[in-house]
Amino acid sequence: MPRSDIVFLHAPSVYDFRKKPIFYGPVSDVVPSSPVFEMYPIGFMTISSHLEKAGYRTRIVNLAVQMLADERFDVERRIRSLDADVFAIDLHWLPHAHGALEVAKLVKSIHPHAKVQLGGFSATYYHQELMQRDEVDFVMRGDSTELPQVEFMDAVTGDGDFSKVQNLCWKDSDGKVRVNPLSFVPESLDYVEFDYGTMIKNTMRHRDIKGALPWLGWDKLPLTSVFTVRGCCHSCTECGGSAYAGRGFLCRRRPAFRSPERLAEDIERIGDYLDSPVFIIGDVRQGGKDYAERLFNGIKERGVDNHIAMEMFRPADREFYRMAASALGEYTLEFSPESHDQSVRSKLSPLGDFDDSVMEGTIRKALENGCQRFDLFFMVGLPEQTRESALATADYSRSLWTRLDNDRRLFVYSAPFAPFVDPGSKGFEEPEKHGYRFFARTLEEHRRLLDSPSWKYVLSYETEWMSRDEIADTSYDVALGLNRAMLDCGQITAEEKESRDLRTETARGLMHRIDEIMAIPDPERRESLLWEVKDEGQRIMASTICDKRDLDWDSGSIWRNAPRVASGLVKSSLRSALARRA
Repeated sequence: MPRSDIVFLHAPSVYDFRKKPIFYGPVSDVVPSSPVFEMYPIGFMTISSHLEKAGYRTRIVNLAVQMLADERFDVERRIRSLDADVFAIDLHWLPHAHGALEVAKLVKSIHPHAKVQLGGFSATYYHQELMQRDEVDFVMRGDSTELPQVEFMDAVTGDGDFSKVQNLCWKDSDGKVRVNPLSFVPESLDYVEFDYGTMIKNTMRHRDIKGALPWLGWDKLPLTSVFTVRGCCHSCTECGGSAYAGRGFLCRRRPAFRSPERLAEDIERIGDYLDSPVFIIGDVRQGGKDYAERLFNGIKERGVDNHIAMEMFRPADREFYRMAASALGEYTLEFSPESHDQSVRSKLSPLGDFDDSVMEGTIRKALENGCQRFDLFFMVGLPEQTRESALATADYSRSLWTRLDNDRRLFVYSAPFAPFVDPGSKGFEEPEKHGYRFFARTLEEHRRLLDSPSWKYVLSYETEWMSRDEIADTSYDVALGLNRAMLDCGQITAEEKESRDLRTETARGLMHRIDEIMAIPDPERRESLLWEVKDEGQRIMASTICDKRDLDWDSGSIWRNAPRVASGLVKSSLRSALARRA
């Protein structure tokens, strides 16, 4: 294996999930990855690009994907085969609190002289707690760490002086924790090197396609993404990426945007490699009145033909949809109002203070202006949300489909809000004000919750309006109601409804079965019965209350894209040569 200067490792949510009797629930039903949360952050690619440009050899190894794909995959053997000065492990969102730390322990035991570094939102928030752990040598703080990471590698390969590395937490020769200022907080993202070619070249160098996949199945149905912004203009109650959270622990006073021209260039470059859908992260209207118009014009001028998916934080006017229809060959919209109930969603954010007619109007205008697919997401377990309010999601969805002539381009989803409320968010920092009760506050407490036998016990919160038990049961009841609404409105067949209902009721039954097992005093008997539940639950782990296949876009596999990949690599080499001459 070629030696690397730094290896980026992505761990599963729980290590080793294959050797634990865990029943996964519906918390990942509405995201591309499985309950193992095997999707690594896009920052792996951008940081690698900057390091490669600076002359360092990088490698991305997605341990979670390989563990999912092959139950015999030997993680320790793979880590032992890797040779690098630094192993960087992401702890971006809290669902990786268990896996990231356990993999860090493995790396430290196998490569005791290598440096183990963690980074991401959750690592930033819990940096002091992380630095007390023997398996963690460094924490890189902040939401933009491409350039500090180059400084860090310069120190590793140079004089070892980490005191000048921006955003870094480290231990000196006496073992004392040092926290450098979180001073690299860029106000623009145009500096970021963004090129999927980095990932492709890395894969070719190490001849390791499976190990570099962003998530399981990505090679068959690739979905790519670009980002408009780091930080946010809004402060939604439960979001760890909000403006409130940014000010609180990321030292971000205002959002940093990537210019629409650079964003259009990013999308064009993806099209050089892959005929895949491109998901634009962040509402393109956050950047100001003309941001979306400039972006759409840039995409149109460059002749991009990839399917474009965009997320919306609030309803849009007809002019926005007209611009999208004019510039984009095909496009999808994703809107997460969280609740159909205005009284609930308006408490989460001012963005939610609109009535139902506005929601219907924005969907109607989108479908009338070329939108091929409109995804609408609702959640269970929100502040101010009662069981009755959540259950009414199905009736609302039925009436919405009916008013839109049962348009099959509208997809409606409902799932539990999340396993955890994001640290740094308003809800996490001010729980009493927002009606939350938490079962975990520290990183270690969250790590222990993840090592639970049922997804219900992993939930770190309940609210004044619903207990943890009620949130779990209501999630299944909403799913059954939504199945009935979909059948009534011609969105699914009777056979599909029967299959979805069976899967949902099976999942609910397993959850209650685990409750009964946990009451058994004999630990060996408990363990044996939990393994029986795991084997049964494994069959429905990817889709419990939603059909995950509904999230798939019709795109060609990476193998079908091979000629385009080759052409894209040639273009990338030419760009690099021109840049060096300049």
